[in-house]
Amino acid sequence: MTPLPETSTVWNHDGETMSVWPGRWYPLGATWSSEATNFAVYAPAATHLWVCVFDDDGTEVRHRLTEHSLGVWHGAIPGITPGTRYGYRADGPWDPDAGLRFNPAKLLLDPYGKAVEGDLTVHDAIFGYVVGDPATRSDLDSAPFVPRSVVVYDEFQWGGDTPPRRRWRDTVIYEAHVKGMTALHDRVPEHLRGTYAGLAAPAVTDYLRDLGVTAIELLPVHQFFSEPALAERGLVNYWGYNSLCFFAPHNAYSSSGDRGQQVSEFKQMVKDFHAAGLEVILDVVYNHTAEAGPLGPTLSFRGLDDLGYYQRVVQPTDPDPDAPAPVDTYWDVTGCGNTVDATHTQSLRMILDSLRYWVTEMHVDGFRFDLMSALTRTDQVVDMGSHLITAIGQDPVLRHVKLVAEPWDASMDGYRVGQFPPPWIEWNDQFRDTVRDFWRGHSAGVRTVATRLAGSSDLYADDGRSPYASVNFVTAHDGFTVRDLVSYDHKHNEANGEDNRDGTDNNRSWNCGVEGETDDPEVLALRRRQAANLMATLCFSSGVPMLTAGDERGRTQGGNNNAYGQDNEVSWIDWRPDDAWLDVYEITKAALRLRREHPVLRQRHWFAGSPTIKGGIKDLIWVHPSGREMSTEDWNDDACRTVGMFLNGAPLRSPGPRGEQVRDRSFMIWLNGGVDDVELALPANQWVHHGEVVLSTNADVPLGTPVVAGGTLTLQARSVLVLRQT
Repeated sequence: MTPLPETSTVWNHDGETMSVWPGRWYPLGATWSSEATNFAVYAPAATHLWVCVFDDDGTEVRHRLTEHSLGVWHGAIPGITPGTRYGYRADGPWDPDAGLRFNPAKLLLDPYGKAVEGDLTVHDAIFGYVVGDPATRSDLDSAPFVPRSVVVYDEFQWGGDTPPRRRWRDTVIYEAHVKGMTALHDRVPEHLRGTYAGLAAPAVTDYLRDLGVTAIELLPVHQFFSEPALAERGLVNYWGYNSLCFFAPHNAYSSSGDRGQQVSEFKQMVKDFHAAGLEVILDVVYNHTAEAGPLGPTLSFRGLDDLGYYQRVVQPTDPDPDAPAPVDTYWDVTGCGNTVDATHTQSLRMILDSLRYWVTEMHVDGFRFDLMSALTRTDQVVDMGSHLITAIGQDPVLRHVKLVAEPWDASMDGYRVGQFPPPWIEWNDQFRDTVRDFWRGHSAGVRTVATRLAGSSDLYADDGRSPYASVNFVTAHDGFTVRDLVSYDHKHNEANGEDNRDGTDNNRSWNCGVEGETDDPEVLALRRRQAANLMATLCFSSGVPMLTAGDERGRTQGGNNNAYGQDNEVSWIDWRPDDAWLDVYEITKAALRLRREHPVLRQRHWFAGSPTIKGGIKDLIWVHPSGREMSTEDWNDDACRTVGMFLNGAPLRSPGPRGEQVRDRSFMIWLNGGVDDVELALPANQWVHHGEVVLSTNADVPLGTPVVAGGTLTLQARSVLVLRQT
């Protein structure tokens, strides 16, 4: 292999440097000490392996590792200091049809590297094969075009860091993007916008606390890279669902440089969030890597143990002797070209080591697992007793953090909503679809929306889980924003460069009569009321509410429902007040405040539809607009669009911390998804006589309006009304 001119190499008379001590095979990665830095990397089938160290001029010095223990190449190199940039080169068999893709011309990132410097440049050299001839190994040196790992030794002082550790039933999640949250924020210092430090600025943490959020869920922060095809269209992977280094904070989000400083900056961000009473949850993407399919670049795992890290298509056990020899093919249920094999010992170990690292060293509070079904496969069949789920469930660190599953993958059999075992909770897309359909007027009556409001017992009660097993959401990063949900009937993804073919067509949206932006005051008023209805329904439903950043203030993506490559104003939050839907913000804030102040609105037990004390009234009563309790005929009336949800607060079914009875105010929540105003007959009973309006999207019924049991009230078409006992 001849290095490119951009990289010079220092050699000894044997063609490599030799100042390497035996070192240890654990821990994996680069471990610095004052005496030497130990390097350990798993590559069981490699025949040779080098640690390649780079100075500030790009000069590369290769240190050959000679020790090989339990599949791990290892050695300790004196004189390597924190901040040193490095990578690996591995040699071994080249037989792509057999899944062996060793190529010493390719510089490889450390799978256990704690930091990364630089970015990926699309060039033929990043591919292990000759472009156009996948069977032939490429001898182009990839070093000038790929990033480097960085030796990290961080002495961050956590001091009195105290994670809030909220119970799930007290949690409100805010899904946000590190850069998009502050890239346009005028109250964050300009040099910190779009960074970890900017995200933790008081302007952000104060805003979230004031809104009523308790946890921020960050889109991927593991080091990720843009797909070559995306880069060639002049776009980048903005969302970050293309991870490669599962121990390294993404370097582009660092305000202080990427020579390892991003580690301490990330830790300071977490510490600042905790000081503000906010938890930090990471969206993690262990199901696939940025190396994509067999024709993707060779950046790390593929060059070290391709057969071990990635799942393969199962070959026939008794192949036809006359058929061509089977060709190694990746098995892909992620839609991204590869699927990480979580049944393989080293892949499983890497995932668990990464999770523990982010909890113990970075102090994060939980994880949301992207396409979790892909990681539960045993013999490629979804298995809720799989290696990874079992290992996490018994791990003394991981079993106590917040664990959220996206309970599907890109395959037909991967959809497993309602099936994950405790202590997992799940994204509930059935809540999303039902609530969207109800408010756009496409539901078959009110029976399904009532089930979702009460915690989706049809999905979670049968296996002993609580209502908070459901993460309720009406939008997420993927799809329309709430504003776009009420402004567009169709996606408008032309800016993505795929002729509007990408993104789902199943948006369950309604543009309120006009496609896109408009100055029509009646349409705008209806859109804002519909947005407020969606947010209020989310906040008052049993389960864990998840808001998407900016929805509460009317963020728009111009109808783009797949803005994964839009690292610009399409995706960033616009903090200017002149374009904000502040009325929707106030409704959302008020709903979250009521939820926080009243335990009757966030109970951990299922409603039983029976009294909580002898002689009392039911804990939950569904009320017809006429004032009577809903009957079987009412539930089966597909034309019904209005329902009342009476929540009895005296006392609650859920006891207090010492087993005592907990008493709260009672609430009546009315939802009218129909096109006509409805005259409500307010039910009377011996426990509730008087009340007041505490939340309203009904223009004619302001806050504070007194109500009397036995009276009447007009509920505007497409509106929410919340009454509280006085």
